[in-house]
Parts: sequence; structure tokens; C-alpha cells
Amino acid sequence: MQIGNRATLIVAVLVVMLFGGNAVQAQTIQRSVWDIALKSGETTELGDVYWIASNCKSLLKGTPAVEILDGPPGVTVAINAAKVVPHFYGCANPVAGAKLLLTASDIQDYSYTRLVLRITYKTVDGDRQRSENFNISLFPPS
Repeated sequence: MQIGNRATLIVAVLVVMLFGGNAVQAQTIQRSVWDIALKSGETTELGDVYWIASNCKSLLKGTPAVEILDGPPGVTVAINAAKVVPHFYGCANPVAGAKLLLTASDIQDYSYTRLVLRITYKTVDGDRQRSENFNISLFPPS
């Protein structure tokens, strides 16, 4: 009986070490690759951007920055500082973060391409970077 209890305890400790050992959770848009369609002149909100600790407290020192590493001409991205609620991690209160916005301007011809973004988080532990990928369809004005 004692061997069974010890084995259960060892398995439980291993599971906690493998899956629960990280004290910091970082996230932005929680998806793989999304397909987005925009007409010329349209703006869409891609999601919330934040960096939190396991106790749902923000670790950001400033507004994150975003840059396009690869993408079509006529597309711009912006990050606007905002209070966001990290529901994905079960947090109930707003934390310091931002909204990620994508704008298509002056689109003359239809195109379908990959958009690669790099988001830089300014955290209390230093700068952290993460990339996001989107498939984007762009349409000229009707």
C-alpha cells in the first residue's frame, strides 16, 4: 500500500514539474494562423496583447511594440494601450496591455499573402519577443 502511495506522489510531482513549473504566462493572440479578409480602408482588431504572471498581475513596464516582418504593401499594424482582461488564463480583472489593430489602406488589386508580425513586450524582466502569423486576403474598394 505504501509503494502505491509513493508512486502516486512521484507521478503527481512529475506532472507538476512538467506542466505547472512556469511562474510566468505570456500570451497575445491565442491561435495558430488565422485567415483575415479586409477591403481597402478597413481596420480590424486582431486581439489583446499582454504579459502576466501566474497571479494575473501585469508584468509590462510599457506599451508593447509591433512591427511587420513580412507582408503585403498597403497594410499597417498598430498597438493601442488599453486595459484588457486575460480571460484565457481565468483572470477576472483588467490588466495593463494593448489592442492589436490591422489596417488595409489604398489596396488597388486583390491579393492573398502571409503577414508575419513581431511583438516586443517591455517587461520587468527585460524585453521579450513573439511572432504571429496571419493569412490575409486584401480586396480593392467595390
